[in-house]
Amino acid sequence: MTDFELIREILAGNVSLFRQLLERHQTQVFRTCLGFVHRKEDADDLTQEVFIQAYQSLHSFKGDAEFSTWLYRIAVNRSLNHVRDQQKRSIFDRLESFFVGEKSDRSLPVPSTDPNPEQQLLLNEEQQMITKLLNKLPEKQRVAFVLSKYDDMSQREIAAVLQTTEGAVEALLQRAKKTLRKELSAIYGKK
Repeated sequence: MTDFELIREILAGNVSLFRQLLERHQTQVFRTCLGFVHRKEDADDLTQEVFIQAYQSLHSFKGDAEFSTWLYRIAVNRSLNHVRDQQKRSIFDRLESFFVGEKSDRSLPVPSTDPNPEQQLLLNEEQQMITKLLNKLPEKQRVAFVLSKYDDMSQREIAAVLQTTEGAVEALLQRAKKTLRKELSAIYGKK
């Protein structure tokens, strides 16, 4: 069955078919969320939230675009809201630790099972740096870049998710790459 046929059946009362939609799109939604939040646990939670919202809002799906496009919009919006909430929490946590004088348990490094701690430290630092650089990008550039690099979406698919033109997506990707290259060369040029 196609997504449209499944949706029609689900809306007609055969809600058990929603599981097929979930299984069909779960991996892509997870990867989209992971591209924004960079933590498996958060991406798992967000994926679940995306499908709950999709189920609750399925009646509002008009069929003007592919179901996957509609679902990606939900995933992107949920992920961006999560990132914003985390940034707000992080600011409050830092303020609290400043006034209380102690650090939160969340800031403690997790012990590595890697036999080479130095390599693990370097990998962790590099991942944190990339995450910071991605989060510094303007929102539309970050969304386009994540969908392109993490989800392997075409510019046409990204344009549908962002509700813009392919040319605009290409421009967003070029600006994102230029900014990231500039930031990376500044960082590695100093070392």
